[in-house]
Amino acid sequence: MKIYNDLTKKKEEFVPLKTGEVKMYACGITTSGEAHIGHALQAMVFDIMRKFMEKQGYKVKYARNYTDVDDKIIARANDLGIDAMDYAKDMMQKIDKSLAKLGVDNPTYLLKATDNIDNIIGFVAKLIDKGYAYATPEGDVYYDVAKFAGYGKLSGRNLDDVKTGVRVELEDNKRSPLDFALWKAAKPGEIYWESPWGRGRPGWHIECSAMNLATFGEQIDIHGGGRDLLFPHHENEVAQTEALTGKPFAKYWVHNGLVKVNGQKMSKSLGNSILLRDILEQYDNEVIRFAVLQTNYRNDINITDNLFPDAEKHMVHFYEILKQVEDINTKQDNTINKEIDAEFDRAMNDDFNMAVAIANLFRYFKNIKQNISINPGQAIHDANAIKYSYALLGLFKKSPEEFLAKVKQDIPDDVKKLAEERRQAKLSKNYALADEIRGQIEKLGYEIQDKKDGFEIIKK
Repeated sequence: MKIYNDLTKKKEEFVPLKTGEVKMYACGITTSGEAHIGHALQAMVFDIMRKFMEKQGYKVKYARNYTDVDDKIIARANDLGIDAMDYAKDMMQKIDKSLAKLGVDNPTYLLKATDNIDNIIGFVAKLIDKGYAYATPEGDVYYDVAKFAGYGKLSGRNLDDVKTGVRVELEDNKRSPLDFALWKAAKPGEIYWESPWGRGRPGWHIECSAMNLATFGEQIDIHGGGRDLLFPHHENEVAQTEALTGKPFAKYWVHNGLVKVNGQKMSKSLGNSILLRDILEQYDNEVIRFAVLQTNYRNDINITDNLFPDAEKHMVHFYEILKQVEDINTKQDNTINKEIDAEFDRAMNDDFNMAVAIANLFRYFKNIKQNISINPGQAIHDANAIKYSYALLGLFKKSPEEFLAKVKQDIPDDVKKLAEERRQAKLSKNYALADEIRGQIEKLGYEIQDKKDGFEIIKK
């Protein structure tokens, strides 16, 4: 198995710290709002990585965290007039529900910052003792970036470059604009915990270092998250942890790409965020997974208006072929084509290349469709292999009847009525009316595909 390592900037043979075992941590979601499609991508990618490593025989211990206290959470809770902890808990429940509906399994350890306050305080105290951090009279604690010689080795930045681009902060008694908060003194009315430096709460970066140390010890095999975390979050984690332990923190650093919407970065300020809950109301979870997994996990995904509708068309086509295979598999033959599974493993062993695995499906289904009439046994074995191998990606886990019925039920009744009126107009050779109705259907976000035995309604 080879993995692209952002620390070395190259693809490397995966060799865990302990033979047969993997310790993996992926930075999760800040609970200042519900999960969007970018959060879903990250959670899905690392869940798949974990499952594939388990398929390869590794014993995987996988942790994902929730940041359940920070400035944004407090501000949002204050706006709503509710307790910050209650708000974060409500968001976590909603996020958990959406991720489960998407088909993302819980990690081995689902960690929360507020469950680790003692671990965080202990970590910060040790950094102060070792001279890598300092407390201010106001009750804040900062990491002294200049004290860590390796700062920038993960992101490839040097201190001069960072100083040029960093925003100068105005905090009292902060020695350098590069220094970052490990502990933040509580402001009036804010949630707080008691500490040796006064009432306060953790900084963002320290929580992951402290939770890693408490959960896995001084070193882990894989640390990951979205590419936007590479700097400063993951860079700061390296500085904190290695200053404390004197050992390399994570052997492999893995980052998934970001999500764009019609070519623009997805953000609340642009108003183009796509909530996972909303997209799950429009599309089957397997359609969403197929759509986003077509792009290599390290590359940015561009969500265009056609991405999910096109993915749904492909999945409908695939499931229709599986239905035909199911109809001819009267003896319930469960034999799989081992070459398909081997090819799946080859793609995934090459830096979890899910995009190649997805691309191979078009060839497989073309062959199955041809073999249904000329070599039904081969068609059955190929279909069985696809269902076996691609279940790891969360695909083809439903029966064809279940999937196809759900997609068809998603078509609104008024669209179905218009489609039938168009069919009657065509039968009456009133083609002008048929074209007019087609236009009405397209304005509602659907299109009609004429077939020999009638028509099919598809989301645009």
